[in-house]
Amino acid sequence: MNIAVRNIAKRFGNFVALDGISLDFTSGELVALLGPSGSGKTTLLRIIAGLEAPDAGQVLFDGEDASRHDVRSRQVGFVFQHYALFRHMTVFENVAFGLRVKPRKQRPTEAQIREKVHQLLHLVHLDGLAERTPPQLSGGQRQRVALARALAVEPKVLMLDEPFGALDAKVRKELRRWLRNLHDELHITSIFVTHDQEEALEVADRIILMNHGRLEQSGTPTEVYDHPANSFVYSFLGSVNLFHGRVLENTMQVGEHTLQLDEHSLSHDISAVAYARPHELEINRPAADGNPFGIPATVKRILAIGSTVRIDLERVGENAAPVEAEITRQRLRELNLVEGERVLIQPRSVQVFAEEEDYSI
Repeated sequence: MNIAVRNIAKRFGNFVALDGISLDFTSGELVALLGPSGSGKTTLLRIIAGLEAPDAGQVLFDGEDASRHDVRSRQVGFVFQHYALFRHMTVFENVAFGLRVKPRKQRPTEAQIREKVHQLLHLVHLDGLAERTPPQLSGGQRQRVALARALAVEPKVLMLDEPFGALDAKVRKELRRWLRNLHDELHITSIFVTHDQEEALEVADRIILMNHGRLEQSGTPTEVYDHPANSFVYSFLGSVNLFHGRVLENTMQVGEHTLQLDEHSLSHDISAVAYARPHELEINRPAADGNPFGIPATVKRILAIGSTVRIDLERVGENAAPVEAEITRQRLRELNLVEGERVLIQPRSVQVFAEEEDYSI
């Protein structure tokens, strides 16, 4: 099913939850609505599902105004963050619930319901747990029951509101990989809300970045990560280092220090903010580096876990935010760094935005 939202607006008192949002969702696509708390992503999801009414605007399902249909007839499967399972019912009964409450003319027979439920339990890898109740399951298992229940009514659209938010990090990682595989098998138009950047980048076909009820950027994970539309998008997607200064043609003056810039479109002598990701920072010793570009910093902490090494640094003589760098273990051995020593940091790549575009999160 193709979904379109046109000029959706929603207020709660004086709070603007959505400010004229227009978007298209292509049939079979898995889309992440990503943004900080209060950005409007859950409100938008609920309006599309029919659980909230917009103050203005339209939701179109395959070109038809969805406001003509109630929640049930929109054929939307909804999965909540905290499962919303019936605790007194078995897993089987929870999954069968949506089928049993269908209008009599549409309701399957009990034999058909049994077959359908067992097919779904197999699909979500819960064979053999049909007679357990939710309190007897782990958090990950409960969320898969909730997903099976949503799929039981054969929805044309699947909507998930922070589906893994209540789970620990290891289970979240397992379930999002599983969700991606499940979507590839079923190809249901799916929209999920998350504030977890890694989750969105790993799972979604397309990411929609929202902030303060507005659309900031829409694109594939690669597009939004490598080509952010503004400083909000850049700073929200992953760890970043921030430098304030003035752009002077192909350089940026940061206090007494100079950064070499990539190609940019900013005017000469304008206040700007530059962003660099931890893996884009080079670390050199001042004595061994003849390059005039670089910012003095002190190594505060070296954290060597996994294949990369995280270096926490503090800029020398400036009241600036801490800096985080990521280097390989081989580079750490070459530098032979120790905590407390002075180094020069130099971004290999930076993106600059005019200072007034420094969006708050």
